[in-house]
Amino acid sequence: MKLSKFIFITLILLSSFGCKKKEVSESDFEKEVINSVFLEIVDSIYMDRRTMYPPPMPRLDFKTNKEDTIGYHDKLKRYQVEQDSIKNDKNRILIGVYDYVINNKIRNEKFDLTPFKNNKKFEFQYASKFPEERFWDINDKKSKMPVGTIKVYKIDFNETRTYGVLSARASCGGGKCGRGFEITIENKSGKWHITNIVETWVS
Repeated sequence: MKLSKFIFITLILLSSFGCKKKEVSESDFEKEVINSVFLEIVDSIYMDRRTMYPPPMPRLDFKTNKEDTIGYHDKLKRYQVEQDSIKNDKNRILIGVYDYVINNKIRNEKFDLTPFKNNKKFEFQYASKFPEERFWDINDKKSKMPVGTIKVYKIDFNETRTYGVLSARASCGGGKCGRGFEITIENKSGKWHITNIVETWVS
């Protein structure tokens, strides 16, 4: 009786250990895949609030029935000079990254930004470091706030783990502009890359 009880408990413990080990393995695999495609995702979908809004078009003067272009061309010229300055700026682009990958097995762990700290194009900071997006002044182009944010969601893999689909969101802050995407990734020759991006919503 004691022997059978011992065997039963042993089997339960081994079963629990095996499940936990499999879960950790899946978590590590997802982390590895997300890390391998993260920069490609950001570069494909990020929104830079500094480049979003050119001067509004001239209004129609109802008295003369002509466009009121006074000062418009000067504003447009200044905008174009500013855009050239942004394009030629060698400083890294600050992006706010939401702290957690949403709805997956690694949700309780912060998304690790360490692998990307030496990226030459982007500087990444956790979005939680800054005020809520809805309070951002998106017209302030010289602030030290991120130019936008990125949020990524869990990856749904196929059975052989060679293909996956995930959702992602990019925003310019201020709660006034954002876009959603469905991103298809595939493992080709041992490396993960984006194979398709579909825009799913715009605000």
